[in-house]
Amino acid sequence: MQTQRICLWSGPRNVSTALMYAFGQRNDTEIVDEPLYAHYLRVTGAMHPGREKVMESMQNDAAEVIRDVILGPSKKPVRFMKQMAHHLVDIDRSFMLNTQNILLIRDPKEMLPSLTKVIGIPQLKDTGYKLQTELLSELREVGQSPSILDARELLLAPKDVLSTLCSRLGLSFEESMLSWSPGGHASDGVWAPYWYHNVHQSDGFAPYQPKTEPFPEELNSVLSECLPYYELLSADAICGNS
Repeated sequence: MQTQRICLWSGPRNVSTALMYAFGQRNDTEIVDEPLYAHYLRVTGAMHPGREKVMESMQNDAAEVIRDVILGPSKKPVRFMKQMAHHLVDIDRSFMLNTQNILLIRDPKEMLPSLTKVIGIPQLKDTGYKLQTELLSELREVGQSPSILDARELLLAPKDVLSTLCSRLGLSFEESMLSWSPGGHASDGVWAPYWYHNVHQSDGFAPYQPKTEPFPEELNSVLSECLPYYELLSADAICGNS
């Protein structure tokens, strides 16, 4: 049986975990949570919450992760891997020729204040936008057409957006993808207590609610760096009526 391998390349705080849970509701799909996280922590030295637990819980060499997890044997016909774009540090990306790839983005005016609560003032490299733009170009050069999802559009019309995404992936949409049981998933990484508080309280995609708080002035500089990349990516994002 040939495995259909799907990589979701997301930025942080982008409802990526909810999307992973949605695919986890499918009977034909096995989900994997951020398999390259420990590699990223090792090569960058990033001091994320729970760093030592993450390093101890999983393989931390990208080549091994690609061989054993991303391209390794699967228990089900479809393997959906939630990945963070900024984890792609010192990694040969040629494995993406063997995966279907999705880019998940979120308006930086909404994402950056949320990210700050976990890691402090972020830099452009922490957001994934620049790397997602590079991935889009690289994948198109090799003949792929990666779907782009915007978190806002996904929350506004989850059924429409997921139906379109599934069609592009060659999968049938299943109503079960719209809801799940609160409390997390068995596939969650050990970092879940630091990052997944909100999604663990959910039983489906939360209705979109724009932020009402003033944008923090200390984030204006990184916002100006992020916006051009976000605007380029969002121009091709799936909308609810796509």
